[in-house]
Parts: sequence; C-alpha cells; structure tokens
Amino acid sequence: MENIREILEEKEERILAPYAARSRDSRGRLYPEPEDDIRPAFQHDRDRIIHSKSFRRLKHKTQVFLSPAGDHYRTRLTHTLEVSQIARTISKALGLNEDLTEAIALGHDLGHTPFGHAGESVLNRIVPGGFRHYEQSLRVVDKLERDGKGLNLTYEVRDGILKHSKGLGDIIPAEKAQLPATLEGQVVRVADVVAYINHDLDDALRSGIIGMEDVPPEILRGLGTTHSRRINTLVVDIVQTSMERSPLKTITFSPDIGSLALALRSFLYEKVYKSPPVASDFNKASKILQDLFDYFLADPSRLEGVKRRCPANEPYERCVCDFIAGMTDPYALQLYQEIFLPRPWKIT
Repeated sequence: MENIREILEEKEERILAPYAARSRDSRGRLYPEPEDDIRPAFQHDRDRIIHSKSFRRLKHKTQVFLSPAGDHYRTRLTHTLEVSQIARTISKALGLNEDLTEAIALGHDLGHTPFGHAGESVLNRIVPGGFRHYEQSLRVVDKLERDGKGLNLTYEVRDGILKHSKGLGDIIPAEKAQLPATLEGQVVRVADVVAYINHDLDDALRSGIIGMEDVPPEILRGLGTTHSRRINTLVVDIVQTSMERSPLKTITFSPDIGSLALALRSFLYEKVYKSPPVASDFNKASKILQDLFDYFLADPSRLEGVKRRCPANEPYERCVCDFIAGMTDPYALQLYQEIFLPRPWKIT
C-alpha cells in the first residue's frame, strides 16, 4: 500500500502558497518518533490535542460568565472552536496550512484556569514566578498530558500556542521575537482577537450587562450591527490586507479596521470585564482558588488524597499550580464545598 502521508505531503507542495508551512519541513518534535503512515505531522498534532483530557475539560471552563445558567453563553471550548473556524477560513483564503492552523487554534487555551481570567490573575499573584495561561498551555502539551509524557507536538504548533496571547498589548507586535514563527501561528493570534471581541460582545448583550445603545456608534458603523457582519468585516479585511503584501510576512488588519477592533476590545474591558456583575463573580472565584491553593500547599499528603502526582524534580508549589489550573469550574466549586463548607447532618 502506498504511504498515504507522503501522498498528502506531496499534495501540500502542489496546493499551498509558497509562504505556507509544509508538514514535511517541520523543525521536528521534542523527542524523535516515527512518522505516522497516514497523517502528516500537523494533522497528527491536531488529533492528539482533540483527544487530550485537557481539551475535553475546556467545555466546563469559563470564558467570561462564570458557570452560566443559560445554554448559549460561550465556554472556553466554544471559544476555542470559534477561533479554529475563523483561523481556518483565513488560512484557506491565503493558501496556508489549515492543519497547522487548526492544531494551534485547538491547543492555544489548554492551560487556561477555571473561572477565566479571574483564575489566571489569582495564580499569577500567588505562584512564585507568576502564571501566564499561554505558558501553561505549552506546559500542558509538553509535560502534563498523558500522565506526564506530554503530547510531543511539533515545534511549529508549540510555538504558535506559546505566542498566541496579547492581553491589552498590540495584536501584531513590533518586536519580531514576539511573533509566531509561522504565518499560520500569526493567523491564530489574530483570529483569537476576532473571536473573543465578537462573542464576548454577543454574550454581554444577551446577559443584559450592556445594550446595543452602549456600543460606540463608530464601531457599529465600521464593523457592522450584527454579530455575523462584524466577524465577516474583520475576516475579509485581514485576508485582503494580507494578500496585498508581497512577499507576505505578516498577518494583520488594515489601519482603519485594526483601530476599530482595538476600540471594541477597549470597550469590552471597561464596560463588560470590569462591570460590577462580572467583577463580583471574579472576586468570589479568586477567593475559591486562593483558598484551594493554600489548602493543598499546606500539606502535600492532601494532593495525594486526590490522586495527583507531581512531576519529578519540580517544586511542590508548581504541582499545586498545575492541579488548580487544570480544574474545571464545577470541580473547583465541588472541591471547595467538600473541603471548606459543613455537610448537613442527617437526623433519623
């Protein structure tokens, strides 16, 4: 039987743009291993991520609204899927490697904490050396998955995961070292912004925290008055702006649309993420994680009681951090209740 992987690699040579990443040209994995007979390297990475435990846990991790009762609010998993869809659309239009793009997109938030950025903030405050979810995502795929063996992903996927995050910084940084090494990684970095500024706005409107009349009118005029129109405006602008560059070295917005995207991001930070209902829940979530961290840090036998093993030759604090960061929202709430809240007595 012909080697299907080699056939697919030849197909990449024929159909991908000259500036796209090729599976056969990957800089390799952390640990050498035989190539798969069917799947090129980046497709193999995507499959490993999808089948990982940390990927499944994303369905019960907060995006913005903690443990929402409504069925239609985003979770960390639905955010990841929306990033993947947007990134693949851009990559396909530009002739880039969709398998690599998808693998990075699906893995970019594997290290996110329970309770969204509230969890990240509290761990960053209490863990020696700080905590950043993008570094934790890389740690998950390198060291924590498969009982400490890691997923052994390719360099290109690992690089894209590590360099996807922006916070309030530039979407496309001036410092080249901060950019992903591949255009596919850059696509995910941009698609992440497109996804969250739109779906967080959609969720905030659904929740009633803001109304459409609160959104600055210049944003609605420039990007669109509906969720789908705004995403379409941003994606089309990214594709057109990037295609105009020769040679293509950077994935970016046009100046006008990029300014509107940043304006929408700033609006969300001020009016949604810092709003009293969201901030109140974040404060409560921070206390839960702080108390859990202190509880397990105080006595290593307690971590053994929940069947957690620490990676060899690493500080115990790091192990506690990994445990807390890997929790889902419901598990953190359940564990907090079991440890800190009294149980009702049954009277017979």
